[in-house]
Amino acid sequence: MIYFNNAATTYPKPESVYQEVNKFFRQEGVNPGRSQDVKTMNINRRIFNTREQIAQFFGIKDSSRFIFTSGATESLNLAIKGSLNKNDHVITTKLEHNSVIRPLNKLSNEGRITVTYLDFNKNGIISLEDIKKTVQKNTALIIISHASNVLGTVNNIIEIGKFAKNNDFLLLVDAAQTAGILNIDIDNLNIDLLSVPGHKSLYGPPGIGGLYIREGLEIDTLMEGGTGSNSLNTLQPKIMPDKYESGTLNTLGIIGLGAGIKFIKNTGMKKIYNHEMNLLNRFLNGLRSIKNILIYGPTDLDKKVGVVSINLMNLSAAKFSHLLQNKYNISVRGGLHCAPLLHKKMGTDNKGMVRFSFSYFNTLKEIDNALNAIKRIAEKEG
Repeated sequence: MIYFNNAATTYPKPESVYQEVNKFFRQEGVNPGRSQDVKTMNINRRIFNTREQIAQFFGIKDSSRFIFTSGATESLNLAIKGSLNKNDHVITTKLEHNSVIRPLNKLSNEGRITVTYLDFNKNGIISLEDIKKTVQKNTALIIISHASNVLGTVNNIIEIGKFAKNNDFLLLVDAAQTAGILNIDIDNLNIDLLSVPGHKSLYGPPGIGGLYIREGLEIDTLMEGGTGSNSLNTLQPKIMPDKYESGTLNTLGIIGLGAGIKFIKNTGMKKIYNHEMNLLNRFLNGLRSIKNILIYGPTDLDKKVGVVSINLMNLSAAKFSHLLQNKYNISVRGGLHCAPLLHKKMGTDNKGMVRFSFSYFNTLKEIDNALNAIKRIAEKEG
């Protein structure tokens, strides 16, 4: 199988991730923070070390400000519901994933907040001027995806972050498609809240992610429970990261995530990025020679990560992806990609799109095989 659905989750993972998770589960797999035996103390130390690794990776000075979650969806829900107060106004975009749209609409439908959804241009870029025009007296939060999970467009977080900081708005960045691919330094980008999934380009297992919460920013919890600390207190502890990490941590996920980040550091993020851009360049150049192919979003490499969504003019996205997967053994994502406002804006809410997304472990030969498959389908079905 040729796997081009890495925007959903990367596959395969680095061998070191498999080895670390397997070794830990077999030799040390007990509950962290609930005992004083040697194994438990070692697990506590390894979790701490992974948190430190992640903090260094994103330029976070205090690692306790990075909390582990089940993934980007939980991180975004916690950031949104925990930071907003009644009558706050939120600025976000029509590029966003349902992990942003649905919690915002829940709060909006309950009459607690108001939301402005900004349009994007044909390349999927959000204009800072449009953000400025939508500011209200009660604007409290700007939410933006670093890169679109459908178009691959990279937005200018630097200028948006400066604007948010200068106007005392919180900035929440969804780095689902960029963490591990693009350099993210939270201070340079003026990020207050950063949501990251562990299972995508950080090469961790499913079910792990995290949320960075800027120092001095206190947000409400999504859940309360046992933390293994201050157990006589019947109220949730206020210390970080315990305040947000109730219940048994996904220790397997954390160990695997640490191994994934170590792989990125050892390989070099620039090397990983350059490889994915070479794949993207080969794919885009090949698509241009195929008749009846629609390419959505920008085709300039400096404006994208390795995500491309396309359609064949006279074929539904469902049938297109079905043919790729069942006739040519190429795994892609066909459909609406949990981004309903984007599809409505682009007029593909009835048809969907077929998304190809690349990883460090893909090859140029796989790209060529996919292009040949697309050409054959286009000649027969287009």
